[in-house]
Amino acid sequence: MPLLLLAAARPCAPLLAPSAAGAVVGRPSTARPLGRGTRRGASAAVAAEKTVVKAAEEEGGGEYDAIVVGSGIGGMVAATQLAAKGARVLVLEKYVIPGGSSGYYRRDGFTFDVGSSVMFGFSDKGNLNLITQALEAVGHKMEVIPDPSTVHFHLPGDLSVLVHREYDDFVTELVNKFPHEKEGILKFYGTCWKIFNSLNSLELKSLEEPLYLFGQFFQKPLECLTLAYYLPQNAGDIARKFIKDQQLLSFIDAECFIVSTVNALQTPMINASMVLCDRHFGGINYPVGGVGGIAMSLADGLVDKGSEIRYKANVTNVILENGKAVGVRLSNGKEFFAKTVISNATRWDTFGKLLKVEELPEEEKNFQKNYVKAPSFLSIHMGVKASVLPADTDCHHFVLEDDWANLEKPYGSIFLSIPTVLDPSLAPEGHHILHIFTTAGIEDWEGLSRKDYEKKKELVATEIIKRLENKLFPGLQDSIVLKEAHQKHTEDFLREMMVHMDPCHGSIDGLYCVGDSCFPGQGVIAVAFSGIMCAHRVAADIGLEQRSPVLDAGLLGLLRWLRTLA
Repeated sequence: MPLLLLAAARPCAPLLAPSAAGAVVGRPSTARPLGRGTRRGASAAVAAEKTVVKAAEEEGGGEYDAIVVGSGIGGMVAATQLAAKGARVLVLEKYVIPGGSSGYYRRDGFTFDVGSSVMFGFSDKGNLNLITQALEAVGHKMEVIPDPSTVHFHLPGDLSVLVHREYDDFVTELVNKFPHEKEGILKFYGTCWKIFNSLNSLELKSLEEPLYLFGQFFQKPLECLTLAYYLPQNAGDIARKFIKDQQLLSFIDAECFIVSTVNALQTPMINASMVLCDRHFGGINYPVGGVGGIAMSLADGLVDKGSEIRYKANVTNVILENGKAVGVRLSNGKEFFAKTVISNATRWDTFGKLLKVEELPEEEKNFQKNYVKAPSFLSIHMGVKASVLPADTDCHHFVLEDDWANLEKPYGSIFLSIPTVLDPSLAPEGHHILHIFTTAGIEDWEGLSRKDYEKKKELVATEIIKRLENKLFPGLQDSIVLKEAHQKHTEDFLREMMVHMDPCHGSIDGLYCVGDSCFPGQGVIAVAFSGIMCAHRVAADIGLEQRSPVLDAGLLGLLRWLRTLA
């Protein structure tokens, strides 16, 4: 699963327990409800989650500045950024905890991250530490554990590459594997750093608000021009300018695959650069107690700022009046109204389910025709005996055993996360968590009966585990004490070029989109960026921040023109 999706995004707030009425409002948890990296902390976490807060009123609420549909990281960042600016925000979540793909669940003493444990955005420097910034905006900070590496690649031809936290160590290892390509390696990753440094020098707010854009350009013209130059380019073409060795180019394909689920030729250079450099600049840092703490802590901060989050609140419709989004309707018929509506549902759910087909603008219909579905994923959560793993086991692994051609094929490659290497409190003493991802074609699972579906899932999971046993951990199958497989039929679509992705504000007045189907794409750090940009744009639109209507049409036209060039 892609690092930006997984990695790309709970010290946390009281977990909300559902009321008899089916909705809760307020805080989701006390500080660090998922643990503090010790067994004692994990026990305290369980007790904290028993806290019950008051039930929400049955009636719909009053007028809000913004309603956010869904509490994934993108939605929560947008909501908290707006709340920090003084807006009154209501977040509506259909489940009983926040987080979406960055949530968690528990089984028999194991705390499983729903997504990956590869977490960007937690550093204390630069401008790309977006998770740190988002938490600070609402007065929160999380305890994290630095990961000494990003991922250990196990590739065809017995190629083994460990991506060290320290950049020089990584380059040294890669040059030792490909000494004849030293110059090309330095030039390719040097270009990544050039892009990353340009992006990291800018205060990241909104790529849609004209006054902000002009200010950034005049302050940092060379950096802005650098980003504009590389915006329509992909990582594969840049790599091929400097590198000839096909195995090394295939390695860069694998590097990009865990960013975007496509090869380097289909991965935007800016996306690739952000990940391939930030893993060394800010590093990978795992939140103590689990990834689920990010959304939980943001939800706590939202309430601290006087806004609301309601659970078991299933939004089924966006309400339009005279072509403008003015509110939402829940599955129970209750309605809530606001100056603006921000959808953290996917772009396709927003314009395919929350709005009626006849209400869709032609621009939106054309947008959806330009994309093909991305792979779905088979996710396997396991609890295993700790003795099966060597003492020096790395936290993250990427396995592609025999043939580079299998990289993008269903079940061809395996991504493995072992978060208990960093935080042992997530599992009972003497045990580890293994979280395994592999791509799976949705067509392989369609039309199956429930019985056949479960049987196929078990067969595929068993084969994946056997491959890991053969490649990495002998005796793995016999060490399993808990196993669950989940098939994720994603609604994400492949985005070949980042500039093709629309920003948060579409063609319906008052309606905004945020999350991994918006610019800049997949992953915790990317959706956090999306949330920050969206909040800045909404704040400008509702008068909480300065904007320039005179410049609006011209610069948005320029943005659209730049996207057509790619």
